[in-house]
Amino acid sequence: MNGAGLGERLRRLATRGTLHTRLTLLVTVAVALAIAMCAGASYVVLENRLIGNFDQSILDSLRGGNKEFLDRNCTPEGSRGPFTDGLATLLYANGTTCSIGPSPIVPDYENDSQAFEPCEPVYRYGTTRDGKDVRVVTINFKPGVAVMEARPVGYIQRTLRNAGIMLGGISVLGVLGAAMAGLAISRSALRPVGDLTRAVEHIAQTEDLDTRIPVTGTDEIARLSSSFNAMTAALAGSRERQKQLVADAGHELRTPLTTLRTNIDLLLRSEQTGRSLDPGAKERLLVNVKAQFAELSTLVADLLQLARGDSDHEPHVELGLHEVVTAAVERARLRGAEVVTDLRPWYVVGSATSLERAVLNLIDNAAKFSPPGAQVEVKLHDGRLTVRDHGPGLPEEELPHVFERFWRSPSARGLPGSGLGLAIVAQAVTEAGGSVSLANVPDGGAIATMSLPGTLIRSSESDKSP
Repeated sequence: MNGAGLGERLRRLATRGTLHTRLTLLVTVAVALAIAMCAGASYVVLENRLIGNFDQSILDSLRGGNKEFLDRNCTPEGSRGPFTDGLATLLYANGTTCSIGPSPIVPDYENDSQAFEPCEPVYRYGTTRDGKDVRVVTINFKPGVAVMEARPVGYIQRTLRNAGIMLGGISVLGVLGAAMAGLAISRSALRPVGDLTRAVEHIAQTEDLDTRIPVTGTDEIARLSSSFNAMTAALAGSRERQKQLVADAGHELRTPLTTLRTNIDLLLRSEQTGRSLDPGAKERLLVNVKAQFAELSTLVADLLQLARGDSDHEPHVELGLHEVVTAAVERARLRGAEVVTDLRPWYVVGSATSLERAVLNLIDNAAKFSPPGAQVEVKLHDGRLTVRDHGPGLPEEELPHVFERFWRSPSARGLPGSGLGLAIVAQAVTEAGGSVSLANVPDGGAIATMSLPGTLIRSSESDKSP
């Protein structure tokens, strides 16, 4: 298998295997590459050091007097003579050589002739007449004459071969150790991921959102576990609120439906038995049926408003809150509410429909608890909207509950309403990034305060200003 095929198989394994396998493989490959690079660099450094020391020893021998000894005792090429500590040959510019020893060096005129003139030593590999591998150093002896000395490289070759075998063995052991270390690291590092996976699978199978993952440390896995726990807690809370909403809605729907059924049964029984109801009683009965239908319609609309998801509302845009309040006040006046206003410009980012519904609910709530002929005061100053009535107010212990779904004050349970109006207000204000509260006024009545972040002028107008 060629290198490309092996690389492709490793790539497929790294992308298709389990996370445990991929992490082990990546650690192994990374350490193997590091070991291979270190081993290769060590081999190159060792080779260069050995060759450098070997060349220096040959050069020291030449400079130590061998060339003069060679010049005095040189014999015709191929003759026998005394040995120096290596093989030595004189190289003349006319192409002839003169050597000492039985195996004169085979000259390389392309390189060795450079030493006919004073220059740096010439280093190369070469061979002798009988085919032995040698390391050759050539230096200038005198004009037109160069001297070559060589020594067998068998020792260096054996040393490098042994070093290569040793480094190869170390590399193999290092790769095996890296694989074992990668396996241990992946098991340790991915243990929290395994716990998270099992928790997710458990939740998917059982829908048990109370499952929690133990969080230890502050690393990314711990943060992921904390985020998962927060997510399941939020989902559990959402499901609980959904169940409570359904239960409360069923409870609230039961009363008007029962009343409707009773009234309709009376009408049907009178028709079936042939005993007509008194016209006045029949009219009161039909008016009651109509009122119950209106109450059901209001309740269903409120439920739809509360039950919609956060992503279902219309896009938030920049709008004038004072314009939204003005529209809500006009609708409240059409319903018979006495409202006085003091509005100043304020621009916010939100949904006009939701905010108008919230303001209208606040005004309706204030009008419902105001005595006949009393006015509802609506003010908007610097993003702070207040809606005040002059009614009896609320007991202090009831104030924390006024924005809860289906909660109704005991004193208001005889009045029309579903207990969802202020819950809708809280939802709309929260979506717009604001806050809402309800408090009693010392001189009588209650005041609702809605605060929304915004600006005094529209951003498009501020962009045009110099």
